[in-house]
Amino acid sequence: MVSGKTDERMRISYFVRNMVTFTLLGAGVFLLLQAVVQCEFPATLRLERAFPANHPIELSHLRDGDSFRHQRILRGVTQLSVYGTYDPLVAGLYFTTITLGSPPKDYHVQIDTGSDVLWIGCKPCKECPTSSGLEIPVTLYDPSRSSTSSPISCSDERCSPSDKSNSCSHDWCTYNINYEDGSGTSGHYVSDLMHFEIFMDTESSINISASVVFGCSTSETGRLTKTKRPVDGILGLGQQGLSIMSQLSSQGIAPTSFSHCLADGGGLLVLGKAVVPNMVFTPLVKSKWHYNVNLESISVDGQTMSIDPSVFALNHDQTGTIIDSGTTLVYLTKEAYTPVVEAIKHAVSQSIQPLISKDYVCYSFPESYSFTTIFPTVSFNFAGGASMHLRPCDYLLRQISMSGARVWCMGILPSREEGITILGDLVLRDKVIVYDLGGQQIGWADRDCKFMYKIYIISFSIFNISAGGSSLRISCNQLILTVVISCIVHLTMMLFASFFHLFPH
Repeated sequence: MVSGKTDERMRISYFVRNMVTFTLLGAGVFLLLQAVVQCEFPATLRLERAFPANHPIELSHLRDGDSFRHQRILRGVTQLSVYGTYDPLVAGLYFTTITLGSPPKDYHVQIDTGSDVLWIGCKPCKECPTSSGLEIPVTLYDPSRSSTSSPISCSDERCSPSDKSNSCSHDWCTYNINYEDGSGTSGHYVSDLMHFEIFMDTESSINISASVVFGCSTSETGRLTKTKRPVDGILGLGQQGLSIMSQLSSQGIAPTSFSHCLADGGGLLVLGKAVVPNMVFTPLVKSKWHYNVNLESISVDGQTMSIDPSVFALNHDQTGTIIDSGTTLVYLTKEAYTPVVEAIKHAVSQSIQPLISKDYVCYSFPESYSFTTIFPTVSFNFAGGASMHLRPCDYLLRQISMSGARVWCMGILPSREEGITILGDLVLRDKVIVYDLGGQQIGWADRDCKFMYKIYIISFSIFNISAGGSSLRISCNQLILTVVISCIVHLTMMLFASFFHLFPH
C-alpha cells in the first residue's frame, strides 16, 4: 500500500512540475519577447486586427503587399511614412518627417519631385508661420543649437555658381527660390547631419547619419506664410546636385532611385526601388530640372484624341510633360485640354448635365448614382508602350454637397503657361511610382496605397496589443521584473513538489 501511495505522489509531483514548467515557460517566453521589443532590440512589431472579418481582402493584394515588403527589405532601403492628402479642401499636399542635427530633431517637409533643394524654416525667419492647420507642430531649425551645423561658404564647391538661384552674401552661399504658385523662400545653405534607419533584412536595421546640405530659410512669401497648411519646409527630390537623392547616392547611403505610394490620408516614401508586379516604365527625357516624360496621346473611353503629339514635347520654347508630386491637380496644355474635357462631357451627357464655373467643370447628381458607371476611363499613353489608366475617381474631386446631391469636379485644368503639361498627386495616388534615376526611367503600377501603408504600420511600428479600444502597454523594467519573479515562483513550486515526493506523510 505504501508503495502505491508513493507512486501516486510521484505521478502528482511529475504532473505538477511539468504543468508549472510549461505554463510559466510559455508566459516567460511571451514576456521576454515583449521585453525585447520594448527595450528597443532589433525586432519591432505591432499586432492588431489587420484584416477584419467583415472586410475580406483578395489574396492577390496580400501577395503584392508581401512582394513590396520583401523587395524593400532585400535591397536595404529607408522607408518614411507619408501624411496628407491630394484633396485641396483638406490639405492638398503630402509630407513626411525627416531628422536633422545634433541632438536630432524632427521636421515635417512637403514631398516635391518638381524641385531640387531641401530647405527648412530657420531662426530667425521673416514671415514664417508658427502654427499649422495640419495639426502638426511647426519647428524652426536653429543652427546655433546643433553641434554639427556649419554654414556653406561661397568658396565651397557645393555652392554652384551655375545654379541661378544661388548667390553670395558675407561669404555665405545664399539662395532665392520661387515656385510656380508665386510663393518663395530665401536664405543660406548649411551643412548638418541627416539621420536614417535602413532596413537590411527581415530582422535587422541600422541607424546611420550622413552630412547633407540644405537651405536655412530666413524669409518666406506667398502660400508658405499661410497658417492653413504650412509645414517646416520642402523636400526637393529632383535630379540635380543639391537634391537629397543626389547627395545621398553620391555618398553611397541610398540607391539611385526612390519610390512613393500615395493614398488619401497617407502613404509611403521609399529611398530605393520598389519592385511590384505589373509595373510599366517610360524613359525620362533629359531635362535640366524636372522629371519629364514623353506623353504621346490621350484616350477617353478607349478612343484616342486627335491631338498633335508635339504639344506634349520638350523643346526650346515649351516645358513638355512633367510628373510632379508637389502639384495637386492635372494641367494640360491648351491644345489638349479642350478635346479631352469635351470628350468626357460627351461621354456623360446622356446621364447628367455639367455645371460650368470659370475653368471648372462640375457635375451634380443624387447620392444613389455611381459615378464609376457614368464617367469614362481616361488613359495617358507614353513612350515605350506604357499607359496610365485613370478611373473616374482618379480625375474627379468631390466638393461640398448641395441639397442632398453630390458635386464632383474635374481635377483636369488648362495649363496657365504655354507648352506645359503637369501630372500631379490626383493621378499619382494609389500607384507605386518609381523614379529610377540610374536607369533614367519612371515606372508605375496600380496599387491600394492605403493597404500598403497598413502593411508598413503593422510590420515596423512600436509593439501594441489592442483589443476593444483598450491597449496593453508594459514598460521595459516591468517586463524584466515580471520574468524574474516568474522564474523564482517556478523554482519554488518545483522545490515544493520535490519535497512532497521525498517526504511523504
